[in-house]
Amino acid sequence: MSEPYHAPSYDASGLRFAILAARFNESLVRRMADAAAEVLEKRGAAKDAIERFHVPGSFELPLAARWIAATGRFDAVLAFGVLIRGETEHFRLVAEAAADGLQRVALETGVPVLNGVLATYDAAQAEARTGGRLGNRGAEVALAAVQMARLKREVHPE
Repeated sequence: MSEPYHAPSYDASGLRFAILAARFNESLVRRMADAAAEVLEKRGAAKDAIERFHVPGSFELPLAARWIAATGRFDAVLAFGVLIRGETEHFRLVAEAAADGLQRVALETGVPVLNGVLATYDAAQAEARTGGRLGNRGAEVALAAVQMARLKREVHPE
């Protein structure tokens, strides 16, 4: 006898999403946030079921994600930021802090919080991953958000 299989779902209808975007490197972040919103709508999310929020930079994403998740209004939070290496390793420290913080918010609140923070070595890498030759990380994060929100509703219906 085989165990039950729960296939991933990409149906966003009836789900609510928060898109949280850092303003640092805003044009690149906007490209990811726009792609995410487009994917969510194409997958069935109502336009008014997607809300956008902004913070100064990627370091501020986890705290804002915590505030948003705590409202209980959203099935998932999608957090976006772009960090490009400068002369120091500061970009890596901020990216790690953001990733750790976003994961902690998800684990503490039970709300899926998706990490769409890019840490790149140069602007060309960031361009390639925000709608360039390597696709758009925002679209990928949106698909993962839908899957996680659906899975949560399946295993933890409210």
